[in-house]
Amino acid sequence: MAKPVVAVVGRPNVGKSTLFNKLIGSRLSIVDDTPGVTRDRIYGDCEWLNNKFLLVDTGGIEPDTNDIILSQMRTQAEIAIETADVIILVTNLRDGVVASDHEVAAMLMKSGKPIVLCVNKCDTIGAPDPEFYEFYNLGLGDPIAVSATHGHGTGDLLDEVIKFLPEQIEEEDDDEIINVAIIGKPNVGKSSLVNKISGVNRAIVSDIAGTTRDTTDTFIENKYGKFNFIDTAGLRRKSKVNDAIEKFSIIRARMAVERANVCVIMIDAVEGFTEQDSKVAGIALEQGKACIIAVNKWDAVEKDGNTMNEYRKKLENDFSFMSYAPIMFISAKTGQRLERLYEMVAFVHSQNSMRISTGKLNEVLAGATARVQPPTDKGKRLKIYYMTQASTRPPAFVFFVNNAELFHFSYQRYLENQIRDVFGLDGTPVRFIIRERGDGKK
Repeated sequence: MAKPVVAVVGRPNVGKSTLFNKLIGSRLSIVDDTPGVTRDRIYGDCEWLNNKFLLVDTGGIEPDTNDIILSQMRTQAEIAIETADVIILVTNLRDGVVASDHEVAAMLMKSGKPIVLCVNKCDTIGAPDPEFYEFYNLGLGDPIAVSATHGHGTGDLLDEVIKFLPEQIEEEDDDEIINVAIIGKPNVGKSSLVNKISGVNRAIVSDIAGTTRDTTDTFIENKYGKFNFIDTAGLRRKSKVNDAIEKFSIIRARMAVERANVCVIMIDAVEGFTEQDSKVAGIALEQGKACIIAVNKWDAVEKDGNTMNEYRKKLENDFSFMSYAPIMFISAKTGQRLERLYEMVAFVHSQNSMRISTGKLNEVLAGATARVQPPTDKGKRLKIYYMTQASTRPPAFVFFVNNAELFHFSYQRYLENQIRDVFGLDGTPVRFIIRERGDGKK
């Protein structure tokens, strides 16, 4: 289920980033007294009264400016407004209502989106200052007094925000439908793959990198199962992201991964592996998704009898952090191995959803610890009493031990390899949770 988007906007230096950090509970945005410190949109998960949404911080809006950076910040904010479900307009009690506030308010009202007016820097408790009532002149309804620094009034602000959130309808929990996110840097052929799969030109295809700005869904049913392919805008290096629309598409791509059961990470066979490919893969890894590495444009590569094996070995080294992910060589243009792709998607999804009985797990654990003794430190040996599976998607295993500090990463990796040797778990990450017996999670 994709989360609603709430954009925090306003002119520079009214406290947007401080408010953003307070609402999400961490210091993600840079906070500085210098106007214009926040230039790119930053986003974070926010939850209030069981309502979950994505909060987006934006650079300050200067309605009329010739300054290049301020102009770009204004464009970014406009894109955030366009894609948001609710807008929080942040103003500043100390400055009062200024001309820029009126201009920003007028721009927001044209959007037709719900607007919540926040008057920041109301740092005193009790009746608001007389200047507070000036903000009714903006024509946005009742302003809400907030102190982003101290947290006063943030609950009232969020109460108002959630009134306007669209109803979050849970997507049908149909285990037969596998949601597949096609991710990768721009111009690797994601839209071409979706078009080939669907048999129609559902997405715009162009040689210009970054043509796809949002996500599109394509439902396919065949002998391998039911699939919903989610095409996403390409993720590119931050230094290369100059187009404000494309910047916001990164959020959309992350949201697509969140919705997905399986991620197909597309690599350009001609260009080869790049640093950005590892960052794209990292998004799927962080969220515990089943993954397939699909090397696209394989038809354009000059080959001899050993080309595929050599290419595979190089990718296995490049993706050493994701050694469990199968590697496929495809062509979205010709349809090469697309039938195999369906089969592989269904397979890794089943692996990501696998549940293993406690009895079988402890049989493997006993054999593994007998072959390689658990580590010791200063005469004290690690004891693993037993293990059990806590959850799926991804498979998470709980180990009950005598001392969590003795359970070194290298031994965890050894046990992971033993579990994979027996049960497979191809295409999926696994999570280990270590508990000291009788204590809480460490």
